[in-house]
Amino acid sequence: MDIESLREYCLSKPLATEDSAFGPDWILFRVYNKIFACLDLNRPDRVVLKLEPDYGAELRERYEGIVGAWHWNKRYWFEVCFDTDVSDALVLQLVDHSLGEVLKKLPRKLQQDYAAQS
Repeated sequence: MDIESLREYCLSKPLATEDSAFGPDWILFRVYNKIFACLDLNRPDRVVLKLEPDYGAELRERYEGIVGAWHWNKRYWFEVCFDTDVSDALVLQLVDHSLGEVLKKLPRKLQQDYAAQS
């Protein structure tokens, strides 16, 4: 996996946007202004994703390439490192999971609007 492929995948999601609200070295991917993925251009070998806490803890135990995200709430946010024991397919699956975690916290109307876009 590389950051350009990951960027393209994130932006392929309905209503996904990108910005650099944390500064020029960060790329944030959002739906409805809620972050679902973050790339640090100074550390292009990883992505920060939101995972359901129990699932994230299970993955951390199973994979060396999944750790608590630096400067993020480590209960919900995890760094997924590329070119480790985490396959590209799993990275993309975790992007989808992260997006789902963000969507399920939105009001029902927005969830329905999003589903209609898919």
